[in-house]
Amino acid sequence: MTNRQKTKMKTWAILLFFIVLLLWGISIKETGIAPHFDQQNLSPNFNHLFGTDWLGRDMLNRTIKGLSFSMFVGIIASSLSAIMALLIGTAAALLPRWVDDICNWLIDLVMGIPHLILLILISFALGRGVLGVTAGIALTHWPSLARIIRAEVLQLRQEDYLHIARHLGKSNYYLLQKHILPHILPQFLTGLILLFPHAILHEAAITFLGFGLSPETPAIGIILSESMRYLSSGYWYLAFFPGFTLLTVVYLFDRLGHFLQNLYDPYHAQD
Repeated sequence: MTNRQKTKMKTWAILLFFIVLLLWGISIKETGIAPHFDQQNLSPNFNHLFGTDWLGRDMLNRTIKGLSFSMFVGIIASSLSAIMALLIGTAAALLPRWVDDICNWLIDLVMGIPHLILLILISFALGRGVLGVTAGIALTHWPSLARIIRAEVLQLRQEDYLHIARHLGKSNYYLLQKHILPHILPQFLTGLILLFPHAILHEAAITFLGFGLSPETPAIGIILSESMRYLSSGYWYLAFFPGFTLLTVVYLFDRLGHFLQNLYDPYHAQD
């Protein structure tokens, strides 16, 4: 079996894991995370693999439900952010110089403000909740990818076949559709996947700090924030298992991005 075939198998295995995790989280009803006061603060056992919390709620169900919700927010936010990066990056490279100057100024502005502070401000301005958190993540994670796309498009503009197409009277739209987008699609998809770990970690971070979602919303940041109060009482499992599961998901998304980069990026396809 070649390295490329092994990479494809690993990619499909990770994708299958995420699909199962999302479907599992969606299938958990309110009764699955409902309080059971006769089962409070149980250590991990066969009936409750992650134990139960101070209200008798099953921590495995809460963790999977919270992770699936956080993944859903992260996927939407990172997708919107990647689309913004694609639009701004291509506009900066293809349109007149003054558009490039504005795009570069906007990129420097967003990157110059501390990431978490800007995210919290945007979330507050939009009323917090799911909308505020999703918009905050989407509006703060695009600059790095936009710079990469801009650099790729600027390099492509120097190619002879693009100069010939321009002399033949082809428009920027034609060049973008026929020549530029097919070339930068691998970088775009890889950047989209690699944006997700940042998105889900920042969603968990601002929720953990109390600036994001309401306490009633099932999200991994809220679970971790609530669990911190009970660490000193010896209930280590309330924070350990959700935190470890979050790190596992982030790590697997990071690996997925690198696998896709090796498979489809022309600069890494032979690795």
